[in-house]
Amino acid sequence: MALLINAIALLVACSGALVLFITRLHAQRAMADLAMRSEERAIDQPMLFLDTHTELAHRQAYRVGFGCLGLALAISWLSTHF
Repeated sequence: MALLINAIALLVACSGALVLFITRLHAQRAMADLAMRSEERAIDQPMLFLDTHTELAHRQAYRVGFGCLGLALAISWLSTHF
């Protein structure tokens, strides 16, 4: 029974880690694109910022990823008690 619970915890942890990895890649690419677009602009023009929806999506994805890792930890801890 504990082996099955640990397998589920591993599956949840891997999916959470994948979400965090993909989100970090997306955030780095968005910042690189923003830097590239900012360099092309004249110095007296206003600064460019990331879109609000993009920032909210990144935050939500980070929450989901870390939530999955926390859930996996809790599931793994539970398997030691059964």
